[in-house]
Amino acid sequence: MNIIEVTSLNEPGLDVYSSLTEAQLRQSKEAEGGVFIAESPKVIRVALDAGYQPLSLLCERRHIDGDASDIISRFPSLTVYTGDRQLLSQLTGYTLTRGVLCAMNRPLLPTVEEICKDAHRVVVIDAVCDTTNIGAIFRSAAALGIDAVLLTPDSCDPFNRRSVRVSMGSVFLVPWTWLDTPITSLAKQGFKTAAMALSDDSIPLNHPVLKTIDRLAVIMGTEGDGLPGEVISSSDYVVRIPMSHAVDSLNVAAAAAVTFWELRR
Repeated sequence: MNIIEVTSLNEPGLDVYSSLTEAQLRQSKEAEGGVFIAESPKVIRVALDAGYQPLSLLCERRHIDGDASDIISRFPSLTVYTGDRQLLSQLTGYTLTRGVLCAMNRPLLPTVEEICKDAHRVVVIDAVCDTTNIGAIFRSAAALGIDAVLLTPDSCDPFNRRSVRVSMGSVFLVPWTWLDTPITSLAKQGFKTAAMALSDDSIPLNHPVLKTIDRLAVIMGTEGDGLPGEVISSSDYVVRIPMSHAVDSLNVAAAAAVTFWELRR
């Protein structure tokens, strides 16, 4: 076990936890696909069990023989940076959740064709930039039977530290990738598309026709502006969640959970 006591914020090897932005982590040359940070022992374990490879660990001293002990024992040669809580908070700029961070290799993402090959229910996340919403959508997707997640390039990175933490590691359980082609291209994969939007021609989420569709791609947009008009007009169906008390919409993460449950196979 290679334990390095952190006494300076400029310790070599700590830049992934301190000075590198999320964009710089993605472009890091330490791994072919970049680097991301997993936070908390539970989330780190989910990543390791899913086959992700750790680069180093940063934890409070007390966790070496405590919450992080099983993680360290799985990788005896792993470099472990440690120090007291105050110093590590200064280093990272925030208080560590459960006192443990892990820098991990980003995998090379699959193609859209690969993750859609055997999928029947996928969600397309269109221009959702809030990290908390992304994490929550992934958690619901994993729990409620979504086979894959596709994100437009203007959406938030699911491997953002906060997204990973909010998802409780679900970003490691559901196949996902970036959708660099128009959403209409999913028709080539045999999918019907359902845009979640408020419009005069929308059908309710519990409409019987939706349950008859074998391969369905649900499109979720930002709760502020919603989906672009061209996405709505080009979709096979426009779907709304029936509401009460004059409430017109839900937070996108809550709407996703309701939608995934109702449209599960």
